[in-house]
Amino acid sequence: MKWKIMLILVFSLLLMACSTNEKETSNPKEPEQEAPVEEPVEETEPIIAPLTGLELESEPPNRMLAIMINNHPKARPQTGLSQADIVFEILAEGNITRFMALFHSNLPEKVGPVRSARPYYFNLANDYGALYIYHGAADFIEQMLQNGAADHLNGSYYDNDKVLFERSSDRVAPHNSYVLIDSVYEEAEEKGYEIEGSYSPFSFLSTEEVVEGDPATNVQFDYIGNPIQYIYESTNEKYIRYDGGTETTEKATGEEVEIDNVFILETAHEVVDNAGRREIDLQSGGDALLLQKGKVQHVQWERIDDRIIPTKNGKPVPLVPGKTWINVIPTSPGIDGVEVTSE
Repeated sequence: MKWKIMLILVFSLLLMACSTNEKETSNPKEPEQEAPVEEPVEETEPIIAPLTGLELESEPPNRMLAIMINNHPKARPQTGLSQADIVFEILAEGNITRFMALFHSNLPEKVGPVRSARPYYFNLANDYGALYIYHGAADFIEQMLQNGAADHLNGSYYDNDKVLFERSSDRVAPHNSYVLIDSVYEEAEEKGYEIEGSYSPFSFLSTEEVVEGDPATNVQFDYIGNPIQYIYESTNEKYIRYDGGTETTEKATGEEVEIDNVFILETAHEVVDNAGRREIDLQSGGDALLLQKGKVQHVQWERIDDRIIPTKNGKPVPLVPGKTWINVIPTSPGIDGVEVTSE
């Protein structure tokens, strides 16, 4: 009898265990949700424009453009100068200067008035790895370019085609030719030139570094009777340029051309023909002044890696991030003739 009772108890316990297992199986616990793993955010290096030191949203793939810009009084105000990364100002004939503007980080719709070529300009353009754009040249200069002195586009072959060059109606030739930037690279590619470019950066000051030098808020000098002046505006820490007493501005907007670095260098100039053309020494180096943030430093200019840069004791002097104008002046009177005051 006892064994029957024990058998009933064991059987009852087995039934209860099975019932419990069925409940657990039919109502399984939800697995605990694991917290999402946050992926580490990768910090990307900022893209810095090689000629200005300013941050860009994307790397410009385009090749640098070196465009000859007329500075005759009848060609002022010009178009596009405010967007150039670097501008060279050098004497052409007489007391008239001419600009060679380097465009890379910003490309305006059109630039001009475009003027004729000179060897010291296209040699500079070639050294900087730029595509040289001009309108017209003496036969012997054009022959040098045709023989490979620099990759180039000559507006004389596209005069007023309204695709690559156009003539404005409010000025007369030779002060009214403008290059249309949208068509430049297509035409350059058709001529077999490289249209992309990668450039090593200049040396630039960081935001923590302080500009050295003496106060210089009003700087004046003379291109053989043509007075140039730079006035420093402390509100935006830029220099404003004046040519013959007139502010340098954009033709369409009246916008001031604002400059962060003014680099004034002296070198030998020599008139070589009856037309007044010059040879200018842009190889040997020499004395120079560097204006930045209302201060001036006495420096040297040197060619390092085919670029003209300011140096002290053989070491590059960093530029302030922004736009640079390089004024090349004759050694007589040279930088001794530059008047620097602080007002």
